[in-house]
Amino acid sequence: MTDRFSPTDPTGIETVLDARTRRIGSWGELQEVLLEDAWNPRMLRHRSHHLFRGHSRADVPLSSGLSRHDGRQVVLEKHLLRNFKKYARSHLEPNEHEPSNFWHWIALAQHHGLPTRLLDWTYSPLIAAHFACWDFQEFDRDGAIWMVDSHRAHDLLSDNLRGLLRAQGAHVFTDEMLSEEIASFEELSAPQRNTAGQVLFFEPPSLSARIVNQYACFSVQIGEAGGLDTWLCDNPNIWQKVVIPAELKWEIRDKLDQSNITERVLFPGLDGLCAWLSRQYYPRPPQE
Repeated sequence: MTDRFSPTDPTGIETVLDARTRRIGSWGELQEVLLEDAWNPRMLRHRSHHLFRGHSRADVPLSSGLSRHDGRQVVLEKHLLRNFKKYARSHLEPNEHEPSNFWHWIALAQHHGLPTRLLDWTYSPLIAAHFACWDFQEFDRDGAIWMVDSHRAHDLLSDNLRGLLRAQGAHVFTDEMLSEEIASFEELSAPQRNTAGQVLFFEPPSLSARIVNQYACFSVQIGEAGGLDTWLCDNPNIWQKVVIPAELKWEIRDKLDQSNITERVLFPGLDGLCAWLSRQYYPRPPQE
């Protein structure tokens, strides 16, 4: 694949991004693109293999919280997780069980905003569209939805990890399944695991109604943490980026609201209610 590189694009990612980016022109086209190839002839059901992630700005790269800010916190990952686990216990609800394994702990940390190597995804294309069109301060910028075929991503994993899925007849991992093969941060980040294509997807425990309502799933890199640029560049046929033009955001937003895909549903509680009301009553600027 050396022909993808150029002096102005030394990593090749911009070339691959251009080839795998699709700009939609209508609400109808957006739905068609997001649910292409959803028909499963074996099941005789429409069941897409894709996971989705929405961004308010199309120019934002696909990076975990840990790898943002030039990756300055990557070397502190172990310390972030260790101290979260040390101090979080006193904040668990009285009826809340302490996490039983490493994956439960890191999912809990991600859920509450700690920079981790995890990245949030959803099974729902409309929920991803919500996150691409929810920030009214970014309505003058193109948004984007990333979609990744999780089945084909898992075909690139090691034999041991693929064997875990086969043994359970599953297509994505759970925290219990992963703890059988990778039980600690040290095992997750071990240099010998730093092989190409090691990105997997797992369903977090039902930590809150927010996790459940957002139909959530997490991705995680095995081995060294960082941006997903190299993985995207090396595996261009299992993902695509769908760009939502700024001029379509108001229409898509209104139709999502009509479908009850709102902050009030996705963030149960007063915070979600206030976010929904703030956006719902934000006046649309006069059209040219």
